Amino acid sequence: MKRTAAVFLLCLALAALAGRPVAAEEPLSTARVVYKTVPHEDLFDAVIEAVNRATVSAQVSGTVVELNFDVDDYVAKDEVILRFRDKEQRAAVDAAEARYEEARAEYRRMQEIFDRGLVARSAYDKAQAAFESAKAALEQARERLKHTVVRAPFAGIVVERHIELGETANPGQPLMTGLSLEHLRAVAHVPQRHIKAVRDLAKARVVLDRNGDSLVGQELTISPYADPKSHTFKVRVVLPEGQHGVYPGMFTKVAFVTGERRRLVIPREAVVHRSEVTAVYVVAEDGRVGFRQVRVGRALDGGRVEVLSGLEPGEAVALDPVRAGIRLKEQRSGGGS
Repeated sequence: MKRTAAVFLLCLALAALAGRPVAAEEPLSTARVVYKTVPHEDLFDAVIEAVNRATVSAQVSGTVVELNFDVDDYVAKDEVILRFRDKEQRAAVDAAEARYEEARAEYRRMQEIFDRGLVARSAYDKAQAAFESAKAALEQARERLKHTVVRAPFAGIVVERHIELGETANPGQPLMTGLSLEHLRAVAHVPQRHIKAVRDLAKARVVLDRNGDSLVGQELTISPYADPKSHTFKVRVVLPEGQHGVYPGMFTKVAFVTGERRRLVIPREAVVHRSEVTAVYVVAEDGRVGFRQVRVGRALDGGRVEVLSGLEPGEAVALDPVRAGIRLKEQRSGGGS
């Protein structure tokens, strides 16, 4: 009897579920393919070069007792690149400190008795001058001692070494030459037909690799005259400060803004990459989903990307490729019919 009742209740439950309306699938979030006015760029070959190239010279006479870097070595800013023997400079500092203490004591004594009117003004002035002279001599001695330790003025690489360990240097003698890796620029040669637009708009980006990764140029410097043989203008584009995986002497490309063009654009999140295929999920008016290969251009501001081929204005693309892919599989298996 109990078993019959349980079967009856189960049948009622199944009947209720069968009569319940199936909830409609949630529509996919989409964006329309539209035309937008975007900057037009022209691409030119360029070479990376260092903004800062400096030769460090000796400020004191001395023998090199420590040489920490050689050609092609990387050096951090303020790192010690070499040291001179500093015995004479330390002795000079000690002597200068002794004279300074003596002159200061005398000056203080003279100041005290001068305030009491027990000494002439000339004697007081003489003591003050001696104190100031001793103070300046001490500062000079300390500065000379400081110059026995040579530090890198910026982070970079050593490209030339002009001195050997144990060699004696004189003031002004070159020690090392280095290139900064944190301050770089790309140098391009722009044809004369483009130079007016480049000068007027003054916008460029340096392309770092084949994937299209780039850096916005911080500053453009344009040569005031053209090369008489190639009829091109040298344009220097300063990269943002820091290290970006590019080095002096590397080949690159610079994209200069030379005008505006109307281009089809879509949100960047709608684009999917599968192996060598770049595609989007196109959503028709009836909700059906299609997978379509496209060719995209450069990335634009606002999270958009140019569409070069594969789409038409007004078409809708899915903004969630994962959900769109699931929906497409359901369609193909008959689950979405």
